[in-house]
Amino acid sequence: MFGAFAEHQVMLQKLSLKRKIAVALVRTVEDLDRCDALIVPGGESTTMAILARVSGLLEPLRQFVRTKPVWGTCAGAILLSQTVEGTKKGGQEVLGGLSIAIARNGWGSQVESFEADLDVVGLRNSTQPFTGIFIRAPVVLALAPAPEDPPIQVIARLHTSLLPPALASLDESDPKTIVALRQGRHFLTTFHPELTQDDRFHEYFVKECVLSAV
Repeated sequence: MFGAFAEHQVMLQKLSLKRKIAVALVRTVEDLDRCDALIVPGGESTTMAILARVSGLLEPLRQFVRTKPVWGTCAGAILLSQTVEGTKKGGQEVLGGLSIAIARNGWGSQVESFEADLDVVGLRNSTQPFTGIFIRAPVVLALAPAPEDPPIQVIARLHTSLLPPALASLDESDPKTIVALRQGRHFLTTFHPELTQDDRFHEYFVKECVLSAV
């Protein structure tokens, strides 16, 4: 699997939970079949989709997303989206699962990467900001749930002053300020919680999206 999968694995293994969880890396359909939940890591979303198709994982992943908890971080968030803007020539294959539109590389190139303190909702010690690490991060453009879809819950936003100039907004409720959200058993962060020492997003995913569903 492409991206910062090892960091996610370490973070999950360090969690202090009443119920024991087993953490495994997914390389084959057989690996996926043994999973109750999945984290799709960061990386390069187009390459990840191509590798998934070549390895025979793309359609099994799409089936998995329909029924089981999945968390996408950065490029993984792109793959979980319904529609993607700013794609490379040929478009972007997605897994779906979240009723949102998203833009690739919304903040620009690698040199526009940054860190920011985020106000969070629903996490342990939610009055304590979480340091978000944004690396060529995508931007949520719109929320588009159908009437029959689970509601979308916003977990974290950026201040409007941190939006890239091309997407500037003074509306604090603008979807472009959303950097973490949940819809049913699916979870999205446009940044990289696994690159910090703060395990609260991993704890939230396991407790609220995974263990509540198995």
